[in-house]
Amino acid sequence: MIYIVNKSNKPDYNIALEEYCLKNLLQHEKIFILWINEPAIIIGKHQNAFEEINADYVKKHNINVVRRISGGGAVYHDLNNLNYTIISNEEKGDDFDFKTFSQPVIDTLKELGVTAEFSGRNDILIDGKKICGNAQAYIKGRIMHHGCLLFNTELSVLAKALEIPKDIISSNATKSVRSAVDNIWPNLPNKISVEEFADKLLAHMKRKFPTMKEYTFSQQELAEIEKNRASKFGTWEWNWGKSPKFDINRHSRYTAGKIQVFANVKNSMIENIKFYGTFFGNNSNLEEIENALIGVRYTYTNIENKLKDLNFNDYFAGFSLEELTKAIVD
Repeated sequence: MIYIVNKSNKPDYNIALEEYCLKNLLQHEKIFILWINEPAIIIGKHQNAFEEINADYVKKHNINVVRRISGGGAVYHDLNNLNYTIISNEEKGDDFDFKTFSQPVIDTLKELGVTAEFSGRNDILIDGKKICGNAQAYIKGRIMHHGCLLFNTELSVLAKALEIPKDIISSNATKSVRSAVDNIWPNLPNKISVEEFADKLLAHMKRKFPTMKEYTFSQQELAEIEKNRASKFGTWEWNWGKSPKFDINRHSRYTAGKIQVFANVKNSMIENIKFYGTFFGNNSNLEEIENALIGVRYTYTNIENKLKDLNFNDYFAGFSLEELTKAIVD
């Protein structure tokens, strides 16, 4: 196992570094990364940025917006929160295993005198309030898990930045519910800085994995990461894209996550369909299932029958056939 203490605070670069490690450092079975971002909103791969954040507030306060390659919801980062990444070579089951990858954080907090617990689908809580959200990406037998730890974050800025404008969404479907959040720092018996907390978490990992060694990137690797940042994670096209304009706009929420469906329907047939949301999947290429639904009659029975023929759980982990069908059509 190797570890990387990433000193960059640039969110687009740090997301590019994560992806490089996931896709290129294949000789290392496990990788642990620590990093801190300057103020930024990191949105899930399948989210529509225009419907998840307060774009005017974000622009006015120079808050970065970067899209990651994993699913899940939007999170706020600043210089007083800590992000950790664990990359592991292992086969993926039907469910995403967030609890196992969250355990190092829970154990480190316990060593510092704080009781934390894993809760729900992918959260870590202290006294019922969320201090960490987690997300995962899966690529060819390799899992990347990352968590956003609220250490001493400006929670008022977080609330404003993630405030969805009221005129953006108009739907009778269930809306996404924001969790009550808290920082780690007020709960610590002995106050330390976010950098000291990072050291504590790294020390815990070193005890758990005594053979873990620090990894240093070559100049060629750094150039590749920067190239990926400039061409992908630093671009408007990747991070924002164009806001979809469709005839049908549906928003639903299930245990497995929020799902948004935008569709063009002509003569009762699907001409175009796009999915956004906080869901996870082993296959992140949603164009495959979107293209498969083109030409299908826009009725519950026809869409249900088409989904039966597709491995829909590869794209929408944890969704039942009924839930996914109802998300698309009543």
